[in-house]
Amino acid sequence: MKKVVTFGEIMMRLSPPGFLRFTQARSFDVIYGGGEANVAVSLANYGMPVEYVTRLPDNDLGEACLQYLRQYGVGVSKVVRGGERIGIYFLENGAVQRASKVIYDRDGSSIATIQPGMINWRAVFADADWFHWTGITPAISKSLAEVCLEGVQTARDMGLTVSCDLNYRAKLWKWGRRANEVMPELVRYCDVAIGNEEDADKALGIPAPGVDILSGVVDAEAYRAVCNTMAERFPRLKTISFTLRGSLSASHNTWSGLLWQGGAFYTGPLFDITHIVDRVGGGDAFVGGLIYALRTWPQDPQRAINFAVAAGCLKHTVFGDFNLASVAEVEKLAAGDTSGRVSR
Repeated sequence: MKKVVTFGEIMMRLSPPGFLRFTQARSFDVIYGGGEANVAVSLANYGMPVEYVTRLPDNDLGEACLQYLRQYGVGVSKVVRGGERIGIYFLENGAVQRASKVIYDRDGSSIATIQPGMINWRAVFADADWFHWTGITPAISKSLAEVCLEGVQTARDMGLTVSCDLNYRAKLWKWGRRANEVMPELVRYCDVAIGNEEDADKALGIPAPGVDILSGVVDAEAYRAVCNTMAERFPRLKTISFTLRGSLSASHNTWSGLLWQGGAFYTGPLFDITHIVDRVGGGDAFVGGLIYALRTWPQDPQRAINFAVAAGCLKHTVFGDFNLASVAEVEKLAAGDTSGRVSR
């Protein structure tokens, strides 16, 4: 099997222990994570060969990050070294009616200062057949958006399947252009697009009519028109998928997803997640599950969306950015076993 390549920024994540607030913290838990790295770990965990591409400083923190990825089976041989620092994000875990908070400290990071030509994309894709990126990457800096465009153009030229998680982040788009001015040019090279309740609107200017995520119920049918419009605007798109998250509180979400493929529409199971351990990376777990399923069962879109939704659901039970559920665990949940009984 050829490799999946993912590309983006991995950051050091600093969180107060448990559910402490930033103002209470006297220490921070240190792990690493980022959208595309999270997808890479999911795929490696499912047994798929995967290569993660980024730029990290040539110092001990950069090395610690690489060692963190290696322990999960992610290939890092194409990582570029250079720049001054690793990006950081601080996470305060919310609970019940108190929302989680994220503070970014990633300006001037190694990947933010990357320049076109620093990555040999043809060498990166030599043994790959799938390239995945997210809308977070071009949001970070102008030069990184240019490098991302290099990547998607080369992947298209070499015949890879290209997937994008639209992933709109309002706090990041501050280098001079808006998301809906940059993302369409990149998305037109894609075969697969994934998003959530606001991504298509903010990144592509395609809103879902009548959606109220605060009600706790997100109707899949509201996205049928969004998928059709996306397919019209971006003719290369063969598969479009959305996560459907209803937020009743920071600790209690509803969770599902949908898949559009060639005009056909499929919805996944609906889960009521009542005691969230860590929701960060839930969407990335969905994407990792979807890529795995589309590659494993390309003729069974219903099975693919069921697997992706179940993978995202299980991530909410795992601390950290990475989803560490096995294929067997995901398939068990996708098949309807929600009992949580002890496996002996």
